[in-house]
Amino acid sequence: MEVIEVDMSLPARLLKAVGEDREHTALVVRAVYQPVGGAGATVMPPTFPINDNQQLKDKYLFHRRLIGEKDPVTVVTVDQEQSQANRVEEALLQARDKERLRYPLFELCSQTPYGRVRLTSLDFPHRYADAYLRDSTVDGVRFDKSEVGRLIRKTSATDVRPLFGRDPGSLVFGAWDSHRKGRWPKFARLYTAYMHGVEPVLSERRGGRLDPVNLTGAIDDAAKAEGDWQFIEPGAEKAKAKGQKPSEIGHGNIAPNPVPGGVTVREVRRLASVSFAGLERLQFGDASEEATTAGRATLAALALAGDRLAFGRPSVWLRSGCDLAKSSEVLGLERPGGEVDKLEVSVQQVLDAFHELRDESARLGLEMAENTITVEPIPGLAKALSFSVAQAAADEGE
Repeated sequence: MEVIEVDMSLPARLLKAVGEDREHTALVVRAVYQPVGGAGATVMPPTFPINDNQQLKDKYLFHRRLIGEKDPVTVVTVDQEQSQANRVEEALLQARDKERLRYPLFELCSQTPYGRVRLTSLDFPHRYADAYLRDSTVDGVRFDKSEVGRLIRKTSATDVRPLFGRDPGSLVFGAWDSHRKGRWPKFARLYTAYMHGVEPVLSERRGGRLDPVNLTGAIDDAAKAEGDWQFIEPGAEKAKAKGQKPSEIGHGNIAPNPVPGGVTVREVRRLASVSFAGLERLQFGDASEEATTAGRATLAALALAGDRLAFGRPSVWLRSGCDLAKSSEVLGLERPGGEVDKLEVSVQQVLDAFHELRDESARLGLEMAENTITVEPIPGLAKALSFSVAQAAADEGE
């Protein structure tokens, strides 16, 4: 009896998973985290602006969510979809800079009095449709009128080959050209991820500062932290008339005031997915079915590579006060009903799978570039960048 060997490598599994006769719904990651330091340690969620009618707790985003078969429970947002996508893009850029990832890039560099500003297509908020690209030039030609710009403008809902070749991240993480005239295709994000803390308990905190000498009195009203300011003794008429507190330039005590104190949570859950139904919506013009499948599998591998680069390690640091250790994780291909065919893969294995699939796509006629195209900001944008960097430096100095 002849034994037929079945290729169970990651590239083969992804090709099958996104193929015409697919059996899976998505590539999924389900992870559980605890704060570094153990359960009960404070977690600092992201904060949001509040108005005068809201309370301090409203700086955090609380909502109700179904988890498993339990009744709805209260959760707090720990990281939103946009933030998760940005973290993955940052990880992809770092891998590319270290020559671990063969990936096309647009790069805008501008020299300012305070150093060099670098932005790439993995930084632009609107990705391929961003105003940073629109307001730049390629070899002296405005981007939209350049050869590569005209190529990208040919992207349509029925042919994504230009973006696949020059900015595949726009297809994975979503993009919409809302700044130019005309009707341009919208690409919904295929990769979605978020993190929430389960059953949060609000913590209280007071923020202040204790000056070891407790400087009192006042300083002249025009004083700057880096300038030669004048001290005004307590009780002097000038202090009442126009003096300001030493705390305005970093001296003296500041009385404790209520500030967001974070939360304690039962656990932090992270859910990430790459939609195979979403991938099916991407059309590659007159490319063959085999090439189309390879292209979709390549994009799935790219999303998985970014996810593993950003979140495949034992812990993740999201922001000050939000350092999380992984308790458990399930990674795999989800079937209808929620059952998951697990994948046990390392970061390097996923990167290798991406490179293998992008090479297979190229062999079938869907080529993805890997070079960097440098763009130069137009004078107005260059001046705005310089001013913004200078203003940021001044704010840090005050």
